[in-house]
Amino acid sequence: MDDRNLMENMLMLEKGVCDLFMHGTIESSTVDVHRTFSQSLNDALCMQDQIYSKMQAKGWYPTEQVDQSKVNTVKQKFSTAQG
Repeated sequence: MDDRNLMENMLMLEKGVCDLFMHGTIESSTVDVHRTFSQSLNDALCMQDQIYSKMQAKGWYPTEQVDQSKVNTVKQKFSTAQG
């Protein structure tokens, strides 16, 4: 397995961990459990961000710029839906 595949796997795993911690935070029954899940979620999000940043720096997680007209269309759609 090459480094890119390893990083992709790590990122997917970390995203799954974030999802589990988020649900644990939402569904926790006590303040202490909520606090523990919330802190774990924050730690996992920081780890996910670090992995993403390293992948992006190597060009392994390319992003594309969205045309501003598409952004405006979506903004308009949701602003009229709320009004």
